[in-house]
Amino acid sequence: MAGTLKNVTDSTFEADVLKSEKPVLVDFWAEWCGPCRQIAPSLEAIAAEYGDQIEIVKLNIDENPDTAAKYGVMSIPTLNVYQGGEVAKTIVGAKPKAALLRELDGFVELNA
Repeated sequence: MAGTLKNVTDSTFEADVLKSEKPVLVDFWAEWCGPCRQIAPSLEAIAAEYGDQIEIVKLNIDENPDTAAKYGVMSIPTLNVYQGGEVAKTIVGAKPKAALLRELDGFVELNA
C-alpha cells in the first residue's frame, strides 16, 4: 500500500519480494540501529509518492536472520532492490530522499 512500509519475514519473503511483479526495495534494518531509524522517513515519503511503481518493505534482521544471512546483509541499513526475483541493486547506508531517488533511477520514473 502506498505510504506505508510493509513488514516481511523469513516466511513471507519469497511471496512478497521474489515473486512480485514490481521492483521491490527491501530495507534490512534493526531496532538498535540509529541510521535505520533515520532512513525510515525517506522510505515512507518515497512509498507515498512512488508506491504505484515500486514496493518498499522492511525486514528486521534480528527477527528474521535466515533471510538476512541468505542475502549476505553485512551492514545496516542495507537496501536491496529486487527485480524478477534477483538483487538488481544494493544501497548501503542511510540517505536522504533525494539521494535515494537518484539511486532508484531506472526502477521508478521520477516525477518532473
